[in-house]
Amino acid sequence: IKEPFCSGPENWPASMGYVKLKNAKIITFPIEPKKTKVSMILSEKIEKDLYRQIHDVEYWDTKGNHYRVFTISNASSEECSMSDVKVFRVEEVK
Repeated sequence: IKEPFCSGPENWPASMGYVKLKNAKIITFPIEPKKTKVSMILSEKIEKDLYRQIHDVEYWDTKGNHYRVFTISNASSEECSMSDVKVFRVEEVK
């Protein structure tokens, strides 16, 4: 059993992070998909072929605004969407 790779901008954590920000009307302009950055912070085996993963995801919209979230979700070697995605927004304090 191989550890799942769910760190791409097209994978479940980044996609659901974007959907939740858009549905909350935090992101109001289209994002630049090629600029989306996803970094895995943690992948912890919690059962046979089930991993809890935390990702750091950054998005930029077409107006140049930056958004950052941490996502927490479960994945298997076959599927990145083994659970809903919890999304925590990180906002820079100025």
